Amino acid sequence: MVTDPIANYTTSIRNALQRGKNFVHVPHSKIKEEITKILKEQGYIHNYEVQEASSPQGKIKIALKYSIEDKKRPAIHRIQRVSTPGLRKYQKASELPHVLNGLGIAIVTTSQGVMTDKEARKKKIGGEILCNIY
Repeated sequence: MVTDPIANYTTSIRNALQRGKNFVHVPHSKIKEEITKILKEQGYIHNYEVQEASSPQGKIKIALKYSIEDKKRPAIHRIQRVSTPGLRKYQKASELPHVLNGLGIAIVTTSQGVMTDKEARKKKIGGEILCNIY
């Protein structure tokens, strides 16, 4: 049985948003921390905190963000996994997708680290598309 930690991460966030939760706890890993950092920089979440002592692996506590006008409308409308362990999706910099015509972001892992599709295009490097968010 193959597990996909990134898919579990995105599903945890999606489920917490559907239930209207303010926080979600996910198991810690370096790549999940980098994805969470990008979500914070892009304004999709309020904040996050790495909690190392709570378990041997540690956890990331993510403060989810909702609309100011409508408290039930989340900032993340859709978060979906693109590349999976069974089918990896690699793209050149020129072929990186424009998520929702540039309104959303694709998170890409490259040789220079995890970044958004816009940063990867600017640096002219391709990589594996982890997920799309809008």
